[in-house]
Order: sequence, then structure tokens, then C-alpha cells
Amino acid sequence: WGNGFTEWLNVAKAKPLFKGHFQPRIPTDLGFYDLRLPEVREEQANLAKYAGIEGFCYWHYWFGNGKRLLEMPFNQVVESGKPDYPFCLCWANHTWSNKTWLNSKKAVQEQVLVEQQYLGDQDYIDHFNALLPAFKDKRYITVDGKPLFVVYNPIDIPDMDRFICLWRELAIQNGLKGIHFVGRTNNAAFRNAGEQGKGKYKLPTVDNAAEFYNSILEMGFDAVNSVGRLRAEILSKGRYGQVVKRVLKKFLDVDVLNLFDQSSINNHLFAPEDEWDNVYPTIYPNWDRSPRGGKSATIWTNSTPDEFKKILEKSEKLSSSKNDEHKIVFIQAWNEWGEGNYMEPDLQYGRGKIKKM
Repeated sequence: WGNGFTEWLNVAKAKPLFKGHFQPRIPTDLGFYDLRLPEVREEQANLAKYAGIEGFCYWHYWFGNGKRLLEMPFNQVVESGKPDYPFCLCWANHTWSNKTWLNSKKAVQEQVLVEQQYLGDQDYIDHFNALLPAFKDKRYITVDGKPLFVVYNPIDIPDMDRFICLWRELAIQNGLKGIHFVGRTNNAAFRNAGEQGKGKYKLPTVDNAAEFYNSILEMGFDAVNSVGRLRAEILSKGRYGQVVKRVLKKFLDVDVLNLFDQSSINNHLFAPEDEWDNVYPTIYPNWDRSPRGGKSATIWTNSTPDEFKKILEKSEKLSSSKNDEHKIVFIQAWNEWGEGNYMEPDLQYGRGKIKKM
């Protein structure tokens, strides 16, 4: 994205797009921080402890042949033993292009910056060995005694079953009880289950979460990290509204703001199947992708601390009957400022979303 670029550039230059739109979003307690600094990571952990969060799930990049990006902060966490705060990993297995963090325009020629590759057994072994010190760290979060490892896009991995089998064997060989594999998936989509990114577009349905979850479990995963954002948006405005927006953007390059009220999102975020013992749902403190997407962004309004408290209470009730080890809820996210999706203190609400509820 150019020499010296950080996503704080997008965050700071964001502008209000309608009356009452709060932009730019400015961090307070931590400022425009640099994750390479240990004191920043320490203070992030202190804030998360204050909020009652169990631990951080770090995005982890492995593109094949040992190619990694953004790995320095987490490597330092493992090597230094600080902060003394629980963590786990999610393999963010997707290709990077020049449109990822830029305001998308049809005139921009999309270019692959880093391609995600799946290179077979030896590369999977190298990948495991690179993470073994983290898996053996006393801070690593476990489920049923096994290190929790999330895969962002299971559908893209052509031999996912082989990957899982091999890693489980390697874990046992290295003194671990195994790996608790969690596959991430939407509970509604514009394609059939198992065809994300591959099949033909269709009108989405919102009552087939079981199909999506089972498609992940059948690959060999122990559990599902369910993502309900699209489902909630569809039920808030209807299937056809989402289709029209996509058509306008793709064929006419027409920017249409996608506005939703947070309370409506909260009402539709969970599918009934999120009560399954092996499903770990995702909740959102807020969403405003305009720093990245400009006038074509999806924006949730009225994302107040009170609304966040409501979704926290819903997720707690949803998980109440599950096995204690499986009462897991992912927050998306702690510090995704470029998507207006964060819990860290800002000018608008201060510590409102991390205060003890």
C-alpha cells in the first residue's frame, strides 16, 4: 500500500457521509499506536482484562513456503512471555489484493499483492512447527485440553481433511492432546454451503444455518465459529435490497451506502443453531467500513454501549446450556479500526464498551 502506510491513515482521513455520521473515529487511551511496541501490547491486555475478556485471538498469516506478514507483534508476545494474557490464533487464509484496504473503484486494476497457497504436507508440517512454541505456551487458550485454532476460510483449502489429520498427528507427537479445530463460516450466504467463493450467486436464505455448520463439521472440524452479519443485514432490509446493491456496484459502479440500525442487527444476528454445543457465535460492538469503502460502505448506526450490552446478554443466554468448555463467544473485533469495528476507547464513547457490565 506504499511506503509508510498504516491503516491509521485511512482511519484519520475518514469523513462523515450523512447527518449524524460520527467520523473520523479517534482513539483515546492508546492513541495512534504501533503494535511493535511492547508497552502498547501490555496496555491492550490491561484494557481487555478490565473488560472481562478471556483472551485475544490473533489473526495469523501463513501464505505458504514460510511466507508470513504482520507476524512481529505476536512473535514478540511468544518470545518475551509478555503480556501475561491468554491468546489463541486464527489462520487468516486469504489472498491479499490492492483493493483490501482501499476505497474500491471499478477503474482500479485489481492486483494480487500476496497469494495464499496450499502446498501440501511438507508446508503444513513447517506451518505447524512454526507455531509449536505458541501451542506449548502456558498462556495459549485450550478447549477440552487442546489448543484452540481457528481457520478463517476452510472452504478454500483443497485438502482441509488432510491438513487437520496431519496437525492432529503432529500435536500428539509433540506432547499435546491434539488441536481443537474451529472452522469459521457465515450462517447465510449468496452461495450454497460449501461453495463460498466458488459456486454461482443465488438469492440467500436465512434458515439453512445447519447446512453451513454441518459442511464445516464434516471436514473434520471440532466446532464452528458462526458469523451472522450477512444474515442480520438481510433480515433487517430484505434479500432483494442486498442483491440490488451488489448489482449496482458491479455493473454500473454506483456507490450506495448500506445503512443498518445496530438494534435491528442485534435482533437477527444469531441463528437457532447457534445454540448447538459445538457452535461459537460472533458478536459485533459496531461496524462502519467507510474508512476503507467510502461511499459504498456498510455502516451500522446507533452502536451505543447500551446496544453492545444487549448483544452481550443475548450471547450469554445463548451459551447458557452449553458445556462449560464450549461457552465461547468471539467478538469481532477488538481493534479493527478501519472497519469501525473495535472495543478500544475512542472519543465518542470513551471506555463505554469495555466497562464492567
